[in-house]
Amino acid sequence: MKGIILAGGTGTRLYPLTKLVNKHLLPVGKYPMISYGMERLRFAGVTDLIIVTGKMSAALFTEYIGSGQQFGMRVTFSIQEEAGGIAQALSLAEPFLAPGEKFVVLLGDNLFQEDITPYVQSYLEQGSGEARVLLKKVSDPRRYGVPVFDEVKQDYIVRIEEKPKQPKSYYCVTGIYMYDTEVFRHIHSIAPSARGELEITDVNNVYAQADRLKYDVLKGWWTDAGTFDSFNEAAIKLRGVQL
Repeated sequence: MKGIILAGGTGTRLYPLTKLVNKHLLPVGKYPMISYGMERLRFAGVTDLIIVTGKMSAALFTEYIGSGQQFGMRVTFSIQEEAGGIAQALSLAEPFLAPGEKFVVLLGDNLFQEDITPYVQSYLEQGSGEARVLLKKVSDPRRYGVPVFDEVKQDYIVRIEEKPKQPKSYYCVTGIYMYDTEVFRHIHSIAPSARGELEITDVNNVYAQADRLKYDVLKGWWTDAGTFDSFNEAAIKLRGVQL
């Protein structure tokens, strides 16, 4: 099974650190941020990895990661010429996947404690053309995409509301997604948002509306490490961790 780490973006919420280096290469604990996502995927059995990043950072990523051999992985890089949203970045991995192939997608600033192997296995047992997302219970869901659950069909989401003023639950959709190559057809079918980007929430809602979006809930800690508060929180939790 292949994995995809999306490690582009400008990281404006971590400026001025990100003026010098891509946020996914900033040190968290003893290692660059991206190392933790790579290790979590490898532990789940993913050894074939595609990393999507911006052209300004490509040389730094290849210098650190190389072929991926030192991480026990085989790594391919895909370059995002300009910011176009998470879904647009994901679409750049399409040429590296066989028709119908299943894969795991991880946003590179998502750091988490849990072994996702059981969730990956559950997705492999799902039917083709379906998707799976991982959720986490949070104190302020208004900052995130919030799932609305199906009251009849357990483990299914009927829609995701992006940054709602009145959230329907205390759960958020984390940046851990599982798809097969059907996702690229959905990406090509959606329109850019008001900010001119292809939003992953819109893609997930295509699945939700078709009763094809299942979920699991993370039990351990999780953070998106995209702000100074969450970045510092992650550094504390990962202090002394040995990969």
